Amino acid sequence: MTPSEVLELLAQGEKIVILDVRMQHEYRQGHIKGAQLIPLSELPKRTHELRNNATIVTVCHTGRRSAQAARLLRAQGFVARNMVGGMTKWTGRVVK
Repeated sequence: MTPSEVLELLAQGEKIVILDVRMQHEYRQGHIKGAQLIPLSELPKRTHELRNNATIVTVCHTGRRSAQAARLLRAQGFVARNMVGGMTKWTGRVVK
């Protein structure tokens, strides 16, 4: 899904979880407000921390790691979508 589509879902108040799969130092440089951080390398051990009743939108810097994360989550039964282009394409508010 595109960053514009994610912005639209957030504006509409849709029940989504933004999952940032970057490293902690990347997350601290700026992330989407309310994003949950679970680095990709830790995700297989931490999926129990995620809600399975909402769509999970995975995010990273360019979209590669988040695409892997979305595939992993879908294989485990989650509804997960990758934000194409990652934070490099995000035009919404960024918090630090």
